[in-house]
Amino acid sequence: MDAGGTAGGAEGRGEGGGVRTALAGLTTRGRSFLAAGIAAAACAYVLGQSDLLRVGLLLGVLPLVCAAVLHRTRYRVAGSRRLSPERVPAGSEARVHLRVDNVSRLPTGLLMLQDRVPYVLGPRPRFVLDRVEQGGRREVSYRVRSDLRGRYPLGPLQLRLTDPFGLCELTRSFSTYDTLTVVPRVEALPPVRLSGEAKGYGEGRQRSLALAGDDDVIPRGYRYGDDLRRVHWRSTARYGELMVRREEQPQRARCTVLLDTRVVAFEGAGPDSAFEWAVSGAASVLVHMLERGFSVRLLTDAGDSVPGEGADGFAGASQGTADAAGLMLDTLAVIDHSDGTSLSSAYDTLRGGNEGLLVAFFGDLDEEQATIAAKMRQRSGGALAFVLDSETWSREPSDVPGPSGECGERLRMLRESGWTAVAVPRGVAVEEMWRTADQERTTLTTPAGGRARR
Repeated sequence: MDAGGTAGGAEGRGEGGGVRTALAGLTTRGRSFLAAGIAAAACAYVLGQSDLLRVGLLLGVLPLVCAAVLHRTRYRVAGSRRLSPERVPAGSEARVHLRVDNVSRLPTGLLMLQDRVPYVLGPRPRFVLDRVEQGGRREVSYRVRSDLRGRYPLGPLQLRLTDPFGLCELTRSFSTYDTLTVVPRVEALPPVRLSGEAKGYGEGRQRSLALAGDDDVIPRGYRYGDDLRRVHWRSTARYGELMVRREEQPQRARCTVLLDTRVVAFEGAGPDSAFEWAVSGAASVLVHMLERGFSVRLLTDAGDSVPGEGADGFAGASQGTADAAGLMLDTLAVIDHSDGTSLSSAYDTLRGGNEGLLVAFFGDLDEEQATIAAKMRQRSGGALAFVLDSETWSREPSDVPGPSGECGERLRMLRESGWTAVAVPRGVAVEEMWRTADQERTTLTTPAGGRARR
């Protein structure tokens, strides 16, 4: 049984077989009948009551007969599971569709289905299916929902067979399971003007080194409509077919999203914690920048990046926006706190590179880490920092807003180094902070005289 719809089989015969397996399937009612029958038979023997002996035999034999018949019943059913969709944002629902097919020559009895799901997705769904005719099928569905991101296994599906009296019950399980991926919430961000953009055909200061230089002389096969003036005759003679020089590739602006995952930088847990806001913010920025045509990379404080098609881990044009976004969201779905205490690994990764725009989500920064973060700005075309102060997030909504004194000092250090740095209060939307960062950037780069300050 799998999510793709290919049927897997489950056979009703027990694997261990024997009397022990059959007796293990007796329900509480069946065990009560068996105990009452034995007691009645013993009393009938002591008292010499033949009528009571018949009742005792009936009560004792009935569950044994039901267990034997149920255990020896031979049937074959196939099941499939389909998730719709397989990837959902946190807080959204997904529907799981189950299908059971009777592939045997005989109709089945009463079937009970139970799908195993983690407790965070809700209670285990149970269904009762009446007699399934030969070649028949039954389809049922249920909904799952989680406020916590992650990957959750669904299954295996358990098939429980019972007799009409409810005295015996046997359970069989399918062998496969599926995975539901709960990704962070992604908010739609408004388009704003960001420093570090440079799209075009190679004259911008943010040119990608991977697309410069020899691209124009590497030949490719001739295609209908190519200009004959671009024919590369040496390669044509070498390969025996018409070859032309490749056209210059359009350059894509780059964006690196840095996510601080240090366990010492965040306090609290749960869907409303500061760390979950940072993960959701990183996901929103990644999707937004990919939709705007940027080559995007996700980087953590440990220096790890999501693999992209480029040498530096950037997701480029040929990878596709949907594929790149799906890969990064899947990574963010399972990302967790790191044991590190420093941002130096991320700084080493950024050092000497042409990173374009840098968008960072920081937790608590001490003076040393703020100094390291300030140095990252020197190797970026533009830098936006969202700082989540744990002291602010521990306040009640009715408390006086505003960053703590230490957080304000860290913001000042970042701004003096050229960052556009804003403090993130508790409960604010990512879209609102994105606008706030744009307003802050405009304020810092446009003095009272009207001329932009760089």
